[in-house]
Amino acid sequence: MQELTFLHIDPDFLVVDKPGGLLAVPGRGPDKQDCVVNRVKTLYPDCIKQPAVHRLDMYTSGIMLLARNKETHRKLSIQFEQRQVKKEYIALLDGLLEKEKGLIELPFRLDTENRPLQIYDPKQGKMGITHWRTTEKKKNTTRVLFCPLTGRTHQLRVHAAHPLGLGVPIVGDTLYGRGEEGGQMFLHASFLSVLHPRNGQVIAFSSKPFF
Repeated sequence: MQELTFLHIDPDFLVVDKPGGLLAVPGRGPDKQDCVVNRVKTLYPDCIKQPAVHRLDMYTSGIMLLARNKETHRKLSIQFEQRQVKKEYIALLDGLLEKEKGLIELPFRLDTENRPLQIYDPKQGKMGITHWRTTEKKKNTTRVLFCPLTGRTHQLRVHAAHPLGLGVPIVGDTLYGRGEEGGQMFLHASFLSVLHPRNGQVIAFSSKPFF
């Protein structure tokens, strides 16, 4: 079992460097209780019942923010809702891109017949918006920096794989690419900046990907 790495600890909130393969929040059933939230609550019993300010997919690694009290959770959640938070992700794509940078605006929603798959839907879908740029090309892969402006479920995975996005899935993606269940997905939350809930100053965190 991989131990949690903490990037920041103070009386108001915690910043965790989540390993890929660990749930962010508990799922249904006894076999899905090992997660970032439950581990944090064990280490810090004073935490509120639901400390996660945002979530990362199970196989996405990197920076995750958790509040220790309700007021901090409220203030940080508002920053996410109002897009005051800056987020960056690094991904390795399973193919080569021709373009070097761009903006993806793609509406999508949950496929209720095939959960948790998200599908493109220009009528009923909610818009996901992502800036991106290529940082490196090697053999048959492309390293990309994603800067999402919205925080939709599977947003970067859908934006990478869908033909109206980049058309190239993330390496290891089991839903939208060629990844195998239990393997590693090459998507990492590498940077996060927020306003400190007490003094309003910008505080930033970074994490290097494993790949």
